Amino acid sequence: AIGLAMAGFRPVVEIQFDGFVFPAFDQITTQLAKMTNRLEGAASLPVVIRIPYGGHIGAIEHHQESPETYFAHTPGLRVVSPSTPNDAYWMIQDAIASNDPVIFLEPKAKYWMKGEVDSSQRALPLHASRIVRRGTDVTLVGHGAMVATLLQAAALAESEGTSCEVVDVRSLSPIDYAPILDSVRRTGRMVYAQEAPGNVSVGSEVAATVMERAFFALESPVIRVSGFDVPFPPAKLEGTYLPDADRILEAVDRALAY
Repeated sequence: AIGLAMAGFRPVVEIQFDGFVFPAFDQITTQLAKMTNRLEGAASLPVVIRIPYGGHIGAIEHHQESPETYFAHTPGLRVVSPSTPNDAYWMIQDAIASNDPVIFLEPKAKYWMKGEVDSSQRALPLHASRIVRRGTDVTLVGHGAMVATLLQAAALAESEGTSCEVVDVRSLSPIDYAPILDSVRRTGRMVYAQEAPGNVSVGSEVAATVMERAFFALESPVIRVSGFDVPFPPAKLEGTYLPDADRILEAVDRALAY
C-alpha cells in the first residue's frame, strides 16, 4: 500500500480485526506515518487503513480491542472513528480524499446499525467534533460506539432530573476541541467515556486539555470512565469490562457531588 501510494494510487487497506493490526504496526508507525516528512513533502501517502475495533460482539482476545491510542500518539497519522451511518458514509470518502494517511476506526458494535444517510450533503468536515445532544448540567464526551452508550446514559439521567450534553469527538487526531470546551464552559462538568483502557489514553489527553484550557469554568474534576487496565477478557466478562450506562451515571453523580 505504501508503494502504491508513492506511485500515485490511493489504496485502502482493511485489517480484519483490531488485534490483527500489530504485525503491520512497524510499517504504519515508522514508514507510513513518517515518509512524507522524511522526504520533505516530496511525496504524499494517501493510504486509508480500516480497522474494525472495539467490543460488544462476544468475541475473544485480539477481536475486541481498542488500539486507537497507539495511532493517535503517532505524528503523521490522522485517526478518525464514526459513530453513525451518516458519519461512516461521509467520513470514509473524506479519508480516501485526504493526502495524508488515515487510520479509519470502525466500531464493530455498530456494523448492523441502521440510520438516515444524507447522500447529498456532508454534515461536518472529517476532523470536526459534534454536539449530538444538548444539556446544561454535565458534558459527556466519547467516540465511536461509546457515543450511543453516552446517549443512553443521558436519557436515563434526564429521567432523574439531570441534563447531560453529549459530544461525539469523531476525530482522535487531530482533535477538534472547540465544541468540547464550549460545552464544558456552559455545564462546568465533564465525563469522558471510552472502551479502551484508561492509562495514557485518548480520554486522558482530552481530560488534560480541558483542565488546561477551561480550568476556571470547571465546578468539579474531569472524570474518566474506561475499560480496565488489563488485557481484554473472555467474552463472558466483556459486560464487566466495557463501560455501560450505569458506570457513566455513577461518574455523573460524582461530578455533581462537588
